[in-house]
Amino acid sequence: MIIRRYLVKQVVSTSLVVISLLTLIMMGGRLIKYFGVAAQGRLDASILFSIIGYRLPEFLTLILPLGFFIGLMLVFGRLYVDHEMAVLNGSGVSRHQLARLLIPMTLVYMVCQSVLMLWMTPWGLREFEKLTTTQAVRTGFDLVRPREFISSGPYTIYAGSLSEDRKNLKDIFFYQRAAKEGKPDVMILAKEATRVEVANDTANVVDLVQGRRYEIFPGQPKYTQAEFQSYRLRLENDKDVKFESGDVEALSTSKLFSKANDPVVRSELGWRLFGPFTIIIALMLSVALSEVSPRQGRYYRLIPSIFIFASLIVLMIAIKTRISKGELDIWAYPVALLVYAIAAALFSRKQKLGPKIKKQIKRVKL
Repeated sequence: MIIRRYLVKQVVSTSLVVISLLTLIMMGGRLIKYFGVAAQGRLDASILFSIIGYRLPEFLTLILPLGFFIGLMLVFGRLYVDHEMAVLNGSGVSRHQLARLLIPMTLVYMVCQSVLMLWMTPWGLREFEKLTTTQAVRTGFDLVRPREFISSGPYTIYAGSLSEDRKNLKDIFFYQRAAKEGKPDVMILAKEATRVEVANDTANVVDLVQGRRYEIFPGQPKYTQAEFQSYRLRLENDKDVKFESGDVEALSTSKLFSKANDPVVRSELGWRLFGPFTIIIALMLSVALSEVSPRQGRYYRLIPSIFIFASLIVLMIAIKTRISKGELDIWAYPVALLVYAIAAALFSRKQKLGPKIKKQIKRVKL
């Protein structure tokens, strides 16, 4: 159908432009931050764009629905301002029929959102954590500078002096935060350290001389210490090692289903399952809120409408927090979506009945 092809082309092109602009704005600030970290020597500049790529799906889960909604509002607004909607209505095509023509395209956007939330975002977060953990090991010793604390990932390293070949260090302070809760942090103080190169080994190996090793339990008045004359410190830097994340947002969706009794897991699972339905709400709200007169202009209702749709996303995030604390259950997600869908339907029906009511009032007066 010609009208469908025309509308789909307009909505897709407009929404893609909006999504691209929003992505540049949101990712631009993060990229500047990473460049600053790289300039300080705490991050390898060669992996900057890999980091951005891994974090991109996480940002798109919020940007895609909003960009789709803004694209719909702009297209429908232009149809009203340019009198195209009036021509279509005169031809017997209502705005609700136009919305039905856009349902297949909306389902495509919904599938894209589902792929982002169910698979791409968790995978990206796992790869990001793997990359930053590997980078933390590398930067810890490769980029250490004399009399300066270098912090990267779970590691903090200080060296009083450093040889020109960067293999011999003196007055060493090394601190490693525990990877899991309940495990102790490790702190090592040593007089000297020598980096050891082991063939076919990707780990950072350092021989420490004359020092002490402490195991500190955070939040507890408990620690252990051991004095040593010689101690070999080995930090794994194997990119092929299997990585398991304890962060719920980085867990695969299948693992979330297996741990669904935990409220934090249920909050994340509900977010992934019901989040894509915001795309459908975007279509319903755009139909209800986009009607403007040519004199008002296409942007007359854009900003208030954006706030209304953004309030849905904020509400979903708030529900996620409440569920994680055990104050709500997963059913709160579909209830919130249903409330916005009913509100959009009622508002759209009110606008539809408005002209008829005015005509009836005029007839009564006459």
